[in-house]
Amino acid sequence: MAVSPCSLLRLHPGSTGSIHSIEGMNPILRRRLADLGVFEGVVIRLKGKGPFLGPVTLECNGQLFAIRRKEASRIEVNVS
Repeated sequence: MAVSPCSLLRLHPGSTGSIHSIEGMNPILRRRLADLGVFEGVVIRLKGKGPFLGPVTLECNGQLFAIRRKEASRIEVNVS
């Protein structure tokens, strides 16, 4: 069964997925995320979405952080 990747924003709070790709993101922000352990193949959990199109809260490798929805939409995940 083939799993097609979807945007991180399509996950429901509490859902997990492995990162399939990160495309079209600012290289500085991509480097910062890599420093936090966010890169292809890593399992990530969507903890919550801020109201009024606010930031999304993510958990990766035991760390919590928030990113803008614009950047979150550029992360594709395989839902597990």
